[in-house]
Amino acid sequence: MSDVTLILQAMGRGEERTLDELLPLVYEELRHLAAARMAQESAGHTLQPTALVHEAWMRLVRDGDRTWKNRAYFFGAAAEAMRRILIESARHKSRLKYGGGQERLNIEDVDLAGTTPDEKVLLINDALEQLEAEHPERARVVVLKYFGGLTNKEVAELLGISERTVDRHWVCAKEWLFRKVRAQL
Repeated sequence: MSDVTLILQAMGRGEERTLDELLPLVYEELRHLAAARMAQESAGHTLQPTALVHEAWMRLVRDGDRTWKNRAYFFGAAAEAMRRILIESARHKSRLKYGGGQERLNIEDVDLAGTTPDEKVLLINDALEQLEAEHPERARVVVLKYFGGLTNKEVAELLGISERTVDRHWVCAKEWLFRKVRAQL
């Protein structure tokens, strides 16, 4: 068993001191996840990978649910926290962009093909929430690959499934998401 898994199990038993031991062991991997995800963001994005890691860490330890069984569950929760942070950031920018004293536009006058990266993230998130309700394992693969920036091999290791299964879930999920996002446009 890895040191991370041992610490996570101790945390599950309520040993608070283990939080201080966990961060140094997982920080670089979390930073790698955040950097991979941030590379897909628009050039003007104000959130940096380090800030994303710190915010995700604060959410993970603040939420109180620290019953991660192993590395896979922990990094899955971290990828989900990062996803939610990016979604909130995109929603905030969208509210600023379309809110306030701006005048309303007729929907027929809006070119939907020119969506911004933040708008795309929101469209993908809406579709992903629907996918999660219908196919939770496929949704988890999408979160880890798209928002977590992991490879098929890394996802397979984290979820305890074969790379071929990850690939199959990824292909099916991309097709499903494409159809849902296309329908929203």
